Amino acid sequence: MRRSLVAFAAAALVACARDPVIERTQVERVISTLAADSMAGRRAFTPAADRAARFLRDEFTAIGLEPLDGLDDYLQSFSAYSLSVERASVVLNGRHVPEQRVATVLSRASLHWSTGDSVQVVTVGPRENPMRALGSVLRSSGNTLALFDPAHRQLFDQLKSERVMPSRRLELDGTRNIVLLLTQENQARSFRVDVTAAVHQEPLANVVGMIPGRRRDESVLFSAHYDHLGVGRPVNGDSIFNGANDNASGTTAVVELARYFRAKRPPERTLVFAAFAAEEAGGFGSRYFSERLDPDQIVAMFNIEMIGKPAAQGPNHAWITGFEHSSFGKILQEAGGTAFAFGPDPYPQENLFYRSDNATLARLGVPAHSISTTPIDVDPDYHQVSDEVGRLDLEHLTNTIRGIARGAAPIVEGRATPTRVDTTQVRGLSR
Repeated sequence: MRRSLVAFAAAALVACARDPVIERTQVERVISTLAADSMAGRRAFTPAADRAARFLRDEFTAIGLEPLDGLDDYLQSFSAYSLSVERASVVLNGRHVPEQRVATVLSRASLHWSTGDSVQVVTVGPRENPMRALGSVLRSSGNTLALFDPAHRQLFDQLKSERVMPSRRLELDGTRNIVLLLTQENQARSFRVDVTAAVHQEPLANVVGMIPGRRRDESVLFSAHYDHLGVGRPVNGDSIFNGANDNASGTTAVVELARYFRAKRPPERTLVFAAFAAEEAGGFGSRYFSERLDPDQIVAMFNIEMIGKPAAQGPNHAWITGFEHSSFGKILQEAGGTAFAFGPDPYPQENLFYRSDNATLARLGVPAHSISTTPIDVDPDYHQVSDEVGRLDLEHLTNTIRGIARGAAPIVEGRATPTRVDTTQVRGLSR
């Protein structure tokens, strides 16, 4: 009888080891640390973001992940080039344009354009949709001179204020340079543009760990961005954009999924866990990461964004961006062992498939999708100082992480493989 009890207990221990529990206490601890005032909003290129990266590195160490192949640490360090405009002189149709009416997007330290050069000229008239026009301009390649009518001053001033901060690039390749003017001129009969900028390098770091699987050449990626907006103008005495939902919630999910899968038996496919830097600043972390892996070896990407609030469809429900671009979503829908429901993105007008780190890998053919639950169209805390842990539903957050873990099982175990994204059907730029 005693031997049977021992055998039963041993079997129970093995079963527990193979089916670990994602605990709310751990979820609350991690997200409360990431979204604490002491993290100062985790803005990229600041010491606060460095603190967040070190915290995540310590979590990966405690969990027992392995560094990514080729790295000796969980920090995947790199730099971005920062370009600060020192001089912007523009003469349009024989008249000098005041510098406060000039905004730039640069990929080189200097521009010298004149009439007859290979420069695309775009005019945004008073009755055109300025946001749509701006999006089209920002997706352009080569050299572009954009003339914005003064009717769009509010948008231009906002853009100008953002461009007071340095333009940043991973490479100074000179492939895309944009000069935007606020002007009543509706054509460029003649122009002369001279811009010079100071160039500096600024450090960044993704935090990446892995669990090797039996199939080393097939990876499943779980990711989220850990940066947010930092410190800004006070609102009701609060100036810290804590970013609890955006995206400490997704980053917490990556940490807890790593803890969950590390406690199970070795997976069939290799699992990679990545906390990306600088998503809010231009997606630098995911772009750098994607350039150093073979996209054909990434079977699926679970990019997790803003899962701290229940979906409009009700509890135990998450939605998937770009649902129609691969069979990824259907696999999660059909996964057994979970009461959690996954459905298509209910906000297609927001273009969310192109607004997060998944877009970088989707353009390479990876079944890369973001998973979210927040009603983004009516969320009062999005990009506000009010995005704090106290505004979240931590039980919902924990249940969502559990749902993702179980929904991912067929892919992790090698029983299902999502179809690839058709790269001809996705746009060229996420932002």
